[in-house]
Amino acid sequence: MKFAAIALAAASLAAAGTAVASDRVTDVDYLRASRCKGLAEGLPGVVDGQALDTYLKAAGRQRPAAIYARAEGEVDRAKRQARSEDSKPRLTAELTGPCQAYLGEASSMAKR
Repeated sequence: MKFAAIALAAASLAAAGTAVASDRVTDVDYLRASRCKGLAEGLPGVVDGQALDTYLKAAGRQRPAAIYARAEGEVDRAKRQARSEDSKPRLTAELTGPCQAYLGEASSMAKR
């Protein structure tokens, strides 16, 4: 009986640990969302940039300074790329495709 109780407790702790780990947005996701923010600013009207800001605000808590700096660089680089007329179709496809994953609350996106 004690063994069953211990096994049940261990299983519930393992499940709780997995849930907490999956709620965390990775640095890579944060950087990708930052790129999407730059694309949204460079290609206005394609997606709601405010939704990306909401995601980045929620996901940006307690990031290392190096990640913040890299994210700013990603935003700037994406804005520069969006100025090129030749790149606009490809970047619009990126913005309406993969970037859709970052439109919303970071905690709800991490669970997907």
